[in-house]
Amino acid sequence: MYKHFLKRLFDILISIIGLIICAIPMLIVAIAIKCDSEGPVIFKQERVGKNGKVFNIYKFRSMCVGAEKTGSGVYSGKGDARVTKVGKILRATSLDELPQFFNLLKGDMSLVGPRPPLTYHPWPLEQYTEEQKRMFEVRPGITGWAQINGRKDVEWNKRIKLNVWYVDHVSLWLDIKILFKTVFKVFSNADNENTGATVVSAPTDNVSENIVEGTNVVEEVAAAETAEAEVKVE
Repeated sequence: MYKHFLKRLFDILISIIGLIICAIPMLIVAIAIKCDSEGPVIFKQERVGKNGKVFNIYKFRSMCVGAEKTGSGVYSGKGDARVTKVGKILRATSLDELPQFFNLLKGDMSLVGPRPPLTYHPWPLEQYTEEQKRMFEVRPGITGWAQINGRKDVEWNKRIKLNVWYVDHVSLWLDIKILFKTVFKVFSNADNENTGATVVSAPTDNVSENIVEGTNVVEEVAAAETAEAEVKVE
């Protein structure tokens, strides 16, 4: 009942309350972005959602316009000139995620669920294995199980395994646990910086792991050959 009804009801209530409480902070952020750099306040980007449906995710813009098509594309290291001054603060505090309350209200996303991947990264939808596609059985989330078990430094095959585990174990208690741990991650800024490549192999189900509630022990699939740092994709 929770997974198919109450979860959506809670999402609607939380999105309305969140938009009301965050209205003034969001206005301040919007003004800061406009004063800091040229371009729109809101960044829209296509992501893959429930049942493989593509939707536009909303974020506060933290990079210069057209950043994905310049420099190192979807990869970036420390001191990336494409990140604006205000953007650095937004990323460090995760305030750039606030507009996703609109995605929550619309039904594109849930408060808790697998983070929605890009339509082309880590790979196109048709290249996911059948097991990996199961992560799209639920609405994507603003935060999720993978985010509290490594966040940005988890290799994508492992990240998807965590997402599928969540799909099989959705519950009110688990969502509450994820939300509390997310708050800690945000305030401590833990795991919010890429330390290496996050796509080191093709889609595979052959990842040896032991994932239980509160524990994530995953053997390395392959060593990253470069020290690339993935952009926190807008």
